[in-house]
Amino acid sequence: MRVVRETKFTGLSPAARGKVRDIYDAGDALLIVATDRLSAFDVILPTPIPDKGRVLTRLSLFWFDLLRDVIPNHVLSATEFPAPFDAYREELAGRSMLVRKTVPLPIECVVRGYVSGSGWKDYQRAGEICGITLPTGMRESDRLPEPIFTPATKAASGHDENISFERAASLIGTERALQVRDVSLEIYRRAATYAEPRGILLADTKFEFGLLKDELIWIDEALTPDSSRFWPAAQYKPGGTQPSFDKQFVRDYLESIHWPKTPPGPELPPEVVDATRGKYREAYRILTGRELD
Repeated sequence: MRVVRETKFTGLSPAARGKVRDIYDAGDALLIVATDRLSAFDVILPTPIPDKGRVLTRLSLFWFDLLRDVIPNHVLSATEFPAPFDAYREELAGRSMLVRKTVPLPIECVVRGYVSGSGWKDYQRAGEICGITLPTGMRESDRLPEPIFTPATKAASGHDENISFERAASLIGTERALQVRDVSLEIYRRAATYAEPRGILLADTKFEFGLLKDELIWIDEALTPDSSRFWPAAQYKPGGTQPSFDKQFVRDYLESIHWPKTPPGPELPPEVVDATRGKYREAYRILTGRELD
């Protein structure tokens, strides 16, 4: 089992390193490599999670293919890489995508089907999420009458900020904002309809889009445990937080040791790493119908 915390290719430097992904310029394309890094409370932790990068990449590829009729996506190949990256085929296998270059839109396109996370906090404070008034008396994790589009700003560091549709329109134009809202809601509905009978509730998720000339392209990642809240349907019980297929084990552990949520992050014990790895792999298995290996 090979664990990748940081990519290192002789003579090649990434154009950018995100919290999880290392991005390389490949001329007319970008090479995106999903590492096994894990961030919690906006801090990259020193302990990687084995298989995490492979789950993120392969699950994204699964959704991009399944929903390709909704909107074009940025994937060019996940198996063929141009020189000089082809010399590192073994390291790239299963965790890398060669993608088209686009101009990313400056907003996160979030869709919520349930009241949870920052949306729950907003609802408690104002009875609305991103300017959308919701029914009174809702409980944490209640299903919404209809999925809602709740955009957010992209924060270079720290937390993204929930914004209204009107604010999103001021950033990207009203016509484009309407387009990404409609596409985001359609992707969410299709994905949620697919996942629920297989035992997973898609509580919420975020999408990123870019422009290739004037064409809207789905970019970044697609419906992964890092970008979505996946809840086990059999354990769903509104009125509080839900068990999930993501890094909740890590968050719970960090809360229990009273870490101040500032760098540097603490090392994770083996049992937390194993439990988190298992949840990522389980989400992949349930959604795709096959084991990661």
